[in-house]
Amino acid sequence: MNYVIQGIDPAPFRSLYGLSDAELAARHAVRMRVAKKPGAPCRVTLADAEPGETVLLVNHEHLPVASPYRSAHAIFVREGAEVPARFENAVPEPLAIRLLSVRAFDAAGMMTDAEVVEGRDLEPLIARFFADPAVAYLHVHNARPGCFAARVDRG
Repeated sequence: MNYVIQGIDPAPFRSLYGLSDAELAARHAVRMRVAKKPGAPCRVTLADAEPGETVLLVNHEHLPVASPYRSAHAIFVREGAEVPARFENAVPEPLAIRLLSVRAFDAAGMMTDAEVVEGRDLEPLIARFFADPAVAYLHVHNARPGCFAARVDRG
C-alpha cells in the first residue's frame, strides 16, 4: 500500500513570522524557544525543532470538514518554515518515536476507525486502514499531548 505523509502548508502562518510577542498574543499565538529535543515537532517540516530554535504555538484547523468531526487544536510551527516536508512510503522520525492516535476518515469526513499505536508500528496500521476502500485519509495525533501531527493520504 503506497501512502504519503506531508507537512502542512506554511501559508497561513507566514504573517506571524517576525511579529512581536504582543502582536502574536493578539492573534492567539505564542513564540517559544525550544528547550529539549524531542519536544516541539514542526507540522510543516515534520521534524522536531532543535534546542534553542524558535517555534510558534498556534491554533490550526486540521480537519475543516462539514461533519461533527470538524476540529482544530494547538500545533508547533518553526518560525520561518517555508517548505512542507513530504514522505512517500516512509514514517518521519517525530511520528516514529511517539505514541500515536490514528483516525481513519471517509470522503464525507466521518470517522470509520481509530487506533492507538506506537509510532514504530504506524506503517502496518496505515496498510490495514487503507485496505478498507471507504477510508479516504488518516489523521495522526500525538496520543499523550493530543496535538494533530500529520495527515496520511493514499500514495
